[in-house]
Amino acid sequence: MSTPATDSTLSASSVPPTPLPSKPKKGFKYNPNKVAHVCDKLGLGYFSPIARLIGRDEPAKQLKAIALNTFLPILAFAVFLIAWNSIAAIVVTESQKIPSPAETWAAWESMVEFAEIEKQKEAEFLETIETRATGLEERALAKPERAEFYLEKAAEARSKEYLGNKTFFDQIYISVVTIAVGFLAASLIAIPIGILCGVSPLFNIAVNPLVQLFKPVSPLAWFPIVFVITTWGIESPEPTSIWQRALFSSAGVVTLCSLWPTLINTAVGVASVDKDHLNVAKVLKLNWMQRIWKIVLPASLPLIFTGLRVSIGVGWMVLIAADMMAQNQGLGKFVWDMYQNGRIESFAQITVAIFFIGGIGFLLDRIMLVMQRLVTFEEQPGV
Repeated sequence: MSTPATDSTLSASSVPPTPLPSKPKKGFKYNPNKVAHVCDKLGLGYFSPIARLIGRDEPAKQLKAIALNTFLPILAFAVFLIAWNSIAAIVVTESQKIPSPAETWAAWESMVEFAEIEKQKEAEFLETIETRATGLEERALAKPERAEFYLEKAAEARSKEYLGNKTFFDQIYISVVTIAVGFLAASLIAIPIGILCGVSPLFNIAVNPLVQLFKPVSPLAWFPIVFVITTWGIESPEPTSIWQRALFSSAGVVTLCSLWPTLINTAVGVASVDKDHLNVAKVLKLNWMQRIWKIVLPASLPLIFTGLRVSIGVGWMVLIAADMMAQNQGLGKFVWDMYQNGRIESFAQITVAIFFIGGIGFLLDRIMLVMQRLVTFEEQPGV
């Protein structure tokens, strides 16, 4: 006969345990407004209605926005192609004509084909060089008494570089490197001077006449000065190096023509810092550098990036003319060489280059716009 305590125990063990309340699972939750906000912030406003449509946020409204954002640009481009084709059929001189869209497309295909042929030639050249170097190393193993001689020859063979023609894509790469060098140099010069102009009225009075004097100077006028500097200060590099004097000449012209928007915007941004912020810096007893670094610079970043965005646009436009003058192996030289060629096919290739120049300029502007928005926290339309 069991005791009451035993019965109680058995009774308790027979009752199933009460399940603990489960914790809510932390899974991914799609937030269409947040994704759309990020798209707007990154200058990808086209994808904002798509993001909201995925989240079922007013589907009819988003579908209408997607349709407008898609078909209106396509319609405008179609009208542009029709107008272009009509002008190409009308504007014909004794020796030249405006290339039609079809001729431009054919020119693009020939440029791609040429690049592929050059790439194949380079691959064959490198394979030949490697075969020769490997043979020399095998001879070094077979004849230890002359191993040093054969190994030197093998190293010499491997050091040779392909000296084929520059393709259109090589010249795009050189132009991008040139604009990067020129823009970086312009920023390093303009931002410190702009900060000093904004902080010190006396420094601004001293420098402002020089800024106003040199700001409107054409890149073609700057080129002879920059050419002398690069010829004097830079030793002639190897022919295979990308860092030719011509590249630095083009980059120097870009620097001198593109630093002014950044300088002026930086000066205005620094000068317009809220006085309350500067008073806080005094209360905190910050020294000059700490005041610049912690108060002035963050407050003036929006205008600094506005200046940088304008500067890179100016620099990209100037680069083409600078390449033509300096004979830098970039897009400007490509356009100039095709113009000198004088064939109708060459004019079609120039038209291809125009599209690429515009596309790269647009991409650079988008990059600066994204950087500007990341530091300003402002809601701006995707222009």
